[in-house]
Amino acid sequence: MWYPWKKGPSGFSSSSTAEDVTQGVDATGLTAIVTGASSGIGTEITRVLVLRGAHVIMAVRNVDVGRKVKEAILKEIPNAKIEVMELDLSSMASVRKFASEYNSSDLPLNILINNAGVMAPPYMVSQDGMEMQFATNHIGHFLLTNLLLQKMKTTARDCQREGRIVNVSSVGHNFTYQEGICFDKINDQSSPFRAYGQSKLANILHASELSRRLKEEGVNVTANSLHPGAINTNLMRHQKFVEVVGSLLNKLFFKSIPQGAATPCYVALNPQVEGVRGEYFSDSNIAKPSALAKDAELAKKLWDFSLKLTDPKE
Repeated sequence: MWYPWKKGPSGFSSSSTAEDVTQGVDATGLTAIVTGASSGIGTEITRVLVLRGAHVIMAVRNVDVGRKVKEAILKEIPNAKIEVMELDLSSMASVRKFASEYNSSDLPLNILINNAGVMAPPYMVSQDGMEMQFATNHIGHFLLTNLLLQKMKTTARDCQREGRIVNVSSVGHNFTYQEGICFDKINDQSSPFRAYGQSKLANILHASELSRRLKEEGVNVTANSLHPGAINTNLMRHQKFVEVVGSLLNKLFFKSIPQGAATPCYVALNPQVEGVRGEYFSDSNIAKPSALAKDAELAKKLWDFSLKLTDPKE
């Protein structure tokens, strides 16, 4: 065990930045999709991946904002390979459209970083009738990953390089409902924070069960999840009190955006993570999630539940 401000077994700590954890990594020839790439750590993840030579597709809800971010990165890194594609994770129709367009392209896919998310908004339901956080943070990414999985398997086989799926979760997964996932009342309105915790727990369970299935299948694609750290980004835009307090305490307790982007970039690119499957990371080191997050039966149940929700025949 290590203190947050001290280096862990990986050689990195909570103060490490995305550039630090990818120093010396050559990502030339790799293609990555980053969801939620137009703001917060998503933008920094994109910047650092292209800095290391990767070709990045920014999957964003607002294409105009995404293009502005792309232009800003290109000013800093003129030879960066970046594309912007529209993706609204709260809409299964949008996810299917994005995946169909991507799968129809000649682009490979080595890395999928499921980063986009919403935190504790006022209660609302998605276009598909689900509580917005569960729909956006989990179901949208679950469907996206499944639809792109064959592309990732093919890419890993053809280029002989490990594919990596990275789910950005949160330490907030500890603060879910007592049963973990409320399968019988997924649209519960009692607490936006518990609903957020539920969706973040789902991110970890998804990565764990996906990892198990990929290993069983014998394909060279891994899946892991992570906590990026407490970062005062627009993720907390729906909770003004939290946002104000966060601004006041930012320098003392919150990570900067480059530090927040470190663990996602570490899990996506660092050679230390090669062959690592189904783990949960924090501060660019393997960490311990909650007991619920390690419940294999709960992970399988969530997988089946998510398949039914995303099956157009249901």
